[in-house]
Amino acid sequence: MKVVSFLPAATQMMYEMGLENYLHGITFECPAVAHSLPKIVRCIFEGKNYSSAEIDQIFSSYKRQGKSLYWVEQEILEQIEADLIFTQDICEVCNIDTECTSAAVAKLSKQPTLVPLSPNNLNDVFDAAYTIGKVLGEETKALYYLASQKAIVDDILQQLRLHGAPLKRVMLMEWIAPIYNCGHWIPFQIAQAGGIDMLSNPAGDSIVTDWQKIVKYDPEVLVIAPCGFTKERTLEELFLLTEKPEWKHLLAVRNKQVFVADFEMFTQPSVGTLVQGIQALSCMFHPEIFTPNQVLQQRFFNFSEKLSELV
Repeated sequence: MKVVSFLPAATQMMYEMGLENYLHGITFECPAVAHSLPKIVRCIFEGKNYSSAEIDQIFSSYKRQGKSLYWVEQEILEQIEADLIFTQDICEVCNIDTECTSAAVAKLSKQPTLVPLSPNNLNDVFDAAYTIGKVLGEETKALYYLASQKAIVDDILQQLRLHGAPLKRVMLMEWIAPIYNCGHWIPFQIAQAGGIDMLSNPAGDSIVTDWQKIVKYDPEVLVIAPCGFTKERTLEELFLLTEKPEWKHLLAVRNKQVFVADFEMFTQPSVGTLVQGIQALSCMFHPEIFTPNQVLQQRFFNFSEKLSELV
């Protein structure tokens, strides 16, 4: 079976489950491990270094005009003769959606099956992994994969119970300019790590959130992980927050509990990356219980400590 993935999370999970041999095409945003494969989906943001505000403005403009940020390399897709394409309907900014995919597929000589993977919560992400395994006839691999990842989360929850860890009042930002709260599966990740984000939108879209609302909420822990940004890229724009007059008065800032993290652990909904995100969050919320391993140490940092290094 020939598979094309229009969804980075699907590509990631196929590699995590050992199903990468089915893949014959990917998007430009798919993980580096897959970059030897033909890139079928391209985007106007590819290779550019727009600011958060510029990205938001471009997306808003395209949406008003009814235009897509993405396009398909039609000739390459035709040559592959795919049997199946994984796609999504969650976010028009993050990935090409099923509507655009359907338009491209309609022009093909061979009509592949479209399998949309559009999770809203954390359980849905686990279900998406099972769906990938099922449609490829590899259910056993999917089940072993899911069991191993659930065991990691169960251990975190067990440690939180054993230590009687209190819930931390948290905010996770999905965007900086404008500020977006977190939605979909991320609030569930936060809960599994021993926190609660009362500004979030569980199982729904992230939305623009007023700065004064954040000031009033005054989180104990602030996690900044803009969608599509590595932690180094995020650091370039943190002045948009630190220059706000109320910034230094936030409890998280005063207690040096501001963290910057790679987006993949939160806004790329593959089971493995989201479980890694839960592990990272547990280390941020409860360092007295959890210590980051070498991999996690590369995925997030304490902003206050980073400032000390830069001075």
